[in-house]
Amino acid sequence: MKPETKTVIRDSLLEKRQQVDEWMEAPPEKRQVQLGPASEEAVQSHLDVIETAVEKADDGTLGICIVCHTPVEAELMEMDYTSNVCLGYMSPEQARSLEMELQLAQTVQRSLLPQEGPDTPLLETAAFTRPAQIVGGDYFDFFRFQDGAHGLAIGDVAGHGVSASLHMASVQALLRTLIPTSQAPSQVVEHVNRLLIHNVRFATFVSLFLGAFDSELYTLAYCNAGHNPPLVYRGGNGGDAIWLSPTGAAIGLVEDVPFRAETVQLQRGDVLLLYTDGVPEAINGQGEQFGYERLAQTLRGLGGASPREVIQGIRQELDSFTQGGPLTDDVTLVVAKIVQ
Repeated sequence: MKPETKTVIRDSLLEKRQQVDEWMEAPPEKRQVQLGPASEEAVQSHLDVIETAVEKADDGTLGICIVCHTPVEAELMEMDYTSNVCLGYMSPEQARSLEMELQLAQTVQRSLLPQEGPDTPLLETAAFTRPAQIVGGDYFDFFRFQDGAHGLAIGDVAGHGVSASLHMASVQALLRTLIPTSQAPSQVVEHVNRLLIHNVRFATFVSLFLGAFDSELYTLAYCNAGHNPPLVYRGGNGGDAIWLSPTGAAIGLVEDVPFRAETVQLQRGDVLLLYTDGVPEAINGQGEQFGYERLAQTLRGLGGASPREVIQGIRQELDSFTQGGPLTDDVTLVVAKIVQ
């Protein structure tokens, strides 16, 4: 288990222990209502389990398989910090139960993602996302701003797995609340950062690109909060490429950060590629990264392809580069093409 995963689990356990301790000090009548038919002894038993897990986290024995004495898979520990058996040593009943829980977790995360792209004949869109673990911290979405502009977002929470996915769900909820009453991506990003920078329950940071496409002016206003620079391929202008570099720091990363607004002019045939760092940082057997230049070359080679074909082409190039090796990070791709 990675050190950062151990830290997340330990911090969560300490927070849970504190919440239970505070609950124990609540008035008896309130505790009784929340207990229902259970007894306070059952609460104490739960507190004992938490305390034991904290002690194991401190001495380094939390999440060690009792059969093979190696670390239990991180995704299991994130779902159940009492896990003490690796996947390979589970009984058939345990494996079936875990499979059902993991499928449910995947279903919930997929339900948070948009099922269709922007409602405009000017834009053709396609998207693909695949977590490195069961669930991940990548995110994309489509919106409508207050002035009718079509919003596109892509984000990446630092970390992986269940914890990252929960943090990203919080960011998504904020964006879906703020954007319909906002007119500028930079305004939204600044508001989200202000809400999360000192929030004790948001113990991470998020890179986020948020754009607003004006279908009358053919402009894309955007704010890039520490995210990998999206790429605009000029399909109707000799195949030039423009990188939309960060205009501010990642959300929750630094104090008093300005989020600058930028605008790029688009035209028919242009392709906008949004992606997360799992794409350029994919590694092959020789330890080489896929890289930004290879990504740009791949996009140029796909020329006038449709968004769906662009995603398919990039995925094939990635798979060929990594020789089918396992993912080390979540991978998300969003492609939008000006078709009219």
